[in-house]
Amino acid sequence: MKVAAVILAASAESALADADGIPSVRRIADLAWSGGATPLVVVSVDADGAVAAALAGAAVTLAEPAPTDQGPAAQMSRGAQVARSEVVETDGVLLWPAGMTWVGPETVTSLIELHGSAPDRILRPTWEDEAGWPVLLPLAAVERLSTIAADRLPAVVIDDLVAGGIEVRAVDLGDPGVTHDRTTPRADLPPYLGPPEPAAGHVHEWGSAAADSPDDAPLEGPALAPYEPAGEPAD
Repeated sequence: MKVAAVILAASAESALADADGIPSVRRIADLAWSGGATPLVVVSVDADGAVAAALAGAAVTLAEPAPTDQGPAAQMSRGAQVARSEVVETDGVLLWPAGMTWVGPETVTSLIELHGSAPDRILRPTWEDEAGWPVLLPLAAVERLSTIAADRLPAVVIDDLVAGGIEVRAVDLGDPGVTHDRTTPRADLPPYLGPPEPAAGHVHEWGSAAADSPDDAPLEGPALAPYEPAGEPAD
């Protein structure tokens, strides 16, 4: 079971926006990796190479966005397509707006574990009954992204997938970072509570993916994905 993280930045400025002293996409990539997501894809324009520089040392693929007139769903599909070209076994995708910088790695781990027991459902974390991000899409939902109209905003894209017949499960993981974006200073976040019970019915070890890598492993920089028109992910 492989679940990718697709980090979506509407602009280079959004990708590089400060998140407690770290560029947003770098903070998200590091915590997604710590939580067990792989592969990691950042969808962002990068005219001057600053986004790639911010990702130096991270095992991330930097993908050029789909044309902006194709809308948010096309950017999601583009990221998913690149993820599946990197790891063909990818069967789920965490869609992650670049503004959501305070999500905990434990939340990533919980969503991935729950995907193993509910592989056909969209999984959406909540905080105090408010739906948040990242949203985990199963493969069936990823393949339907190409059917979503260009004028649909990201949250509405998820609603459209659910209206189209993909079941959704809201998951209370006790993480305020799923609804509080970087406009809320990290120090002002409500306290992290954690899930009331293990999401998939058993206790896991947080950050296991990071623990598998030796401390002296060579640093990797971001790979660059060749541009292809957004569409259904290739097998």
